[in-house]
Amino acid sequence: RACGVNWLGVAFPFEALTLRAAGDTGRILAWLYAPDDHDLVACVDQGIDISVGSVSMLEQVIAAAKRTGKVARIHMKADTGLSRNGCLLADWPNLVDAVAKAIADGHLELTGAWSHLANADMPGDASVAAQQAGFDDALAVLAARGLAPEIRHLANSPATFLTPSTHYDLVRCGISMYGVSAAGPTFCEDFGLRAVMTLTASIAMLKQIPAGQSVSYGSRWTAPAATRIALVPLGYADGIPRSAVGAHVLIQGRKQQVVGRVAMDQFVVAIDDDLMVREGDDVIVFGEGATGAPTAEEWGVASGSIGYEVVTRIGSRVTRDHQSEREPQ
Repeated sequence: RACGVNWLGVAFPFEALTLRAAGDTGRILAWLYAPDDHDLVACVDQGIDISVGSVSMLEQVIAAAKRTGKVARIHMKADTGLSRNGCLLADWPNLVDAVAKAIADGHLELTGAWSHLANADMPGDASVAAQQAGFDDALAVLAARGLAPEIRHLANSPATFLTPSTHYDLVRCGISMYGVSAAGPTFCEDFGLRAVMTLTASIAMLKQIPAGQSVSYGSRWTAPAATRIALVPLGYADGIPRSAVGAHVLIQGRKQQVVGRVAMDQFVVAIDDDLMVREGDDVIVFGEGATGAPTAEEWGVASGSIGYEVVTRIGSRVTRDHQSEREPQ
């Protein structure tokens, strides 16, 4: 907020209410909820915008508005090709008519109209232009009914950087805010984005195992020669991918390979013969690639996934240390 961000977007209503409870009084959009989500009433009461992508969702929001006696602020979501939530374009006119009636009845205010891109991380993909055209068609239906949303938004992180025509009135920077790639291995470097998350631990134990001795469950890795190994006290209960193969960590400025299967609370690293390490030394699991640290994207590749999953799965046992490098500009 201090940097001038005038909207925050969250998935779930309870997340928006958490922000309100923490003192945030600005504009917030919550877009994902089930039919029995009782937080909708509190969201309407506290001036939180809610996404509507179907007639049934609209009915839930109208009911919440009636319970609070307040006008609900909504963003209508069109499904232009991602096929997740949102209203199919064929059904859009019916939803628009229902929204127009609810506005006339004094229950709603149309704050926004939006959609989401499926392949914006694939430069030149034809689906981006097709979805943008579909979004423009949805906006035209609103205009024909005399409805003018305050803001229109379509661009996610990759579209924000790669496709300016999709910017409309607001862009939704998600993963790019964390300096994790939204489109390929050079994306962050190309646009000057830096990783803001660094996951560190300490070496809990050091020992040397003989040639032929295997490491961890399933004996997936066997020492080809006498090898020093370091025990790192993080595991899949903390969000370290159990499926990671060939991942690395950074110890004393050098990448060292994770060996054996990641366990619930720990994993093992093979240490180079000439690296002088001690128990208690720092281990950087992932961080900013420019410093030599493995990146979240690298861990994503090693585990057959993406950097998004790596950074979002870090569990509650891992202590968060929030730091600010400089004052907001």
